[in-house]
Amino acid sequence: KTDHPTFSLQDNAPNLPATMADVEVEQQPIENEEEEDIEEEEEYEEEEEEYVAAEPANAVKLFGKWSFDDIEVRDISLEDYIACKGPHAVFLPHTAGRYQKKRFRKSSCPIVERLVCCLMRKGRNNGKKLMAVRIVMHCLEIIHLSTDQNPIQVLVDAIINSGPREDSTRVGGAGVVRRQAVDMSPFRRVNYALYLIATGAREASFRNLKTMAEVLAEE
Repeated sequence: KTDHPTFSLQDNAPNLPATMADVEVEQQPIENEEEEDIEEEEEYEEEEEEYVAAEPANAVKLFGKWSFDDIEVRDISLEDYIACKGPHAVFLPHTAGRYQKKRFRKSSCPIVERLVCCLMRKGRNNGKKLMAVRIVMHCLEIIHLSTDQNPIQVLVDAIINSGPREDSTRVGGAGVVRRQAVDMSPFRRVNYALYLIATGAREASFRNLKTMAEVLAEE
């Protein structure tokens, strides 16, 4: 007589719940897991939205650091002649544009590039634009460290403050000549302000231990 294992229907049958209460208990963990998954997905979507809103990928920043978005020209008469917004926002103040070909065209040149061009004086500095760009980049870094502001805004304010509102002209002919006070146009105010800033920095840095960038930041 051999011992064979005996099988019954109960051995092969699945473990079925005895009552409906057991069914509800088993369904609760599944529902909780689904709710947790939905909450995690919502949190992930919110994080993505916050990340996108914080910094757009195509934001134009000067030297990759300084944004043009919050720049404000506080003098309404100079808004059209200080190019620092919209299409005039650039990554580098070196656009190689032909702004001298037509009258008033240089008003559309980015204001930081105009400062760079003003530094390329006198004769021994002609054409050294990359050197001037480097000086301006260091100057903006110094301004940011000393003021904790956007250095482009500081430059715009400096141009507004240093542009003269009034000038004098020569009136009369032949022998009798006298000076007559006249108002200065907004375009000439911007031009003259850039000239004064660049000339003052050049003269202050001559035979001085301070670098050109440091002196320009002080101006």
